[in-house]
Amino acid sequence: MAQKNSTSLPHILYSCYSHKSSEGEQFVPDHIFGYTLSGSSDLHQEGKTYHFNEGDFRFLRRNQLAKYTKRPPTGGEYRSISIAIDQETLRAISMEHNLHASKPYEGENVLKLEPSLLLKNFIDSLTPYLNATSDLSKSITELKVKEAVMLLLQTYPELKDALFDFSAPGKVDLEAYMHQHYKFNVDLSRFAYLTGRSLATFKRDFERIFHTSPNRWLQQQRLKDAYYLIKEKGHRVSDVYLDVGFKDLSHFSFAFKKAFGVAPSKVASEPSPVAVNAALAN
Repeated sequence: MAQKNSTSLPHILYSCYSHKSSEGEQFVPDHIFGYTLSGSSDLHQEGKTYHFNEGDFRFLRRNQLAKYTKRPPTGGEYRSISIAIDQETLRAISMEHNLHASKPYEGENVLKLEPSLLLKNFIDSLTPYLNATSDLSKSITELKVKEAVMLLLQTYPELKDALFDFSAPGKVDLEAYMHQHYKFNVDLSRFAYLTGRSLATFKRDFERIFHTSPNRWLQQQRLKDAYYLIKEKGHRVSDVYLDVGFKDLSHFSFAFKKAFGVAPSKVASEPSPVAVNAALAN
């Protein structure tokens, strides 16, 4: 079990893990500017994996689904700082400095930023606050978040079109999106929002495309993946249930046995692939 020690500030998070961890926010509502102090991590997003080592800066665009794997160095701890750049702060900066998106953002949703003395000095300026015994005041935190935004604009001016785009996600191809993101265990209302639909429209479009309910389809896809990973790839049950989108091991085991007639720990010999397809079709 990974040990976690995080100091949570209004918009700044310091994370420390002594063991490998697959924890992390799966829905990212705000832009994130981050820095790896020690260790390494993988960020899985939109079918891609981004690797970050000690000393790497990163930018993650808001309204994304992402999974994280964090690895401490041998004999040490994984440590990182993440600054969440919220919409309220960005709107204030937009009004104060007359900054606006000039066109739709066309860059990557996840960026590994080139090392910059300005950005490194900013991270160093946070260290005294993160090591303090008392919480950082809201006013100081807001100033540091604004400073992060202005430094990002100074070093990466193309991010202006991402940072100052305040629109909600537009309507996307639902079938393609769900096939790419079904392993993320988020509420249907979140899937609806990220595909540019109301919840009612999302459910109606989903059933028209997939000919079943969203919850049933999601569970079937996750269970098929779990079966494959356990039987064909030899993965451990304790790892698989998180990888395929279940949050709770007991719920996963119950659903798996109900679908296949055998506990996931016993799937090595039973059932056959034909039985799997038949079970999920019922």
